[in-house]
Amino acid sequence: MDITDQVNLLADRIHALREGRDRILVAICGAPASGKSTLAKELARRLNLQKCPTLVVPMDGFHLDNAILDARDLRARKGAPETFDGDGFLHLIRRLGENIEVVAPMFDRTRDLSVAGAIAIPADCPVILVEGNYLMFDEAPWHNLADLWDLTVRVEVPMPQLRSRLIQRWLSLNYSRAAATRRAESNDIPNAQRVLDRAIPCEITLTPKGE
Repeated sequence: MDITDQVNLLADRIHALREGRDRILVAICGAPASGKSTLAKELARRLNLQKCPTLVVPMDGFHLDNAILDARDLRARKGAPETFDGDGFLHLIRRLGENIEVVAPMFDRTRDLSVAGAIAIPADCPVILVEGNYLMFDEAPWHNLADLWDLTVRVEVPMPQLRSRLIQRWLSLNYSRAAATRRAESNDIPNAQRVLDRAIPCEITLTPKGE
């Protein structure tokens, strides 16, 4: 199943769910480098073209600042569940369910920091796609999110493929093969394994084999 098929499947499901509802919240989750962000972007583009106003809200806006991570000796684990403001993110999702205007932060990868007030979600936006690693994750406080979604989608990629993609991320930043592998294996790959190990089942799971 390629991304076009995935987008078609999800768009059809979302249109069906909209019947009689002012807003639906869709969780798109998966391990790092599984393709969540790309899928959410393409799905939002399709829905907007179909005259269904849709916004994407990334979980990454809730990264803790590097100064806090340094104080907690967590900088090397950045991206792990405990390096996010999980309770703040939970509060955001609860507010999004109230059909009020909500303003959310966004993560700026270039500057490696979160920017407050970067995404404005109007009260009348009918579809919100939330993407992130820990949206259906069986650890506190993240497990409290499970009942807040109208549709849950997991992008499932086998660990060998995730490992290759995570190393490639560092290679694309001009790290040597050895350094890229070391960076991925010290943090990114353990985070990905943790997502897989603690996953809460989703209504839809998209796999590379089209299952």
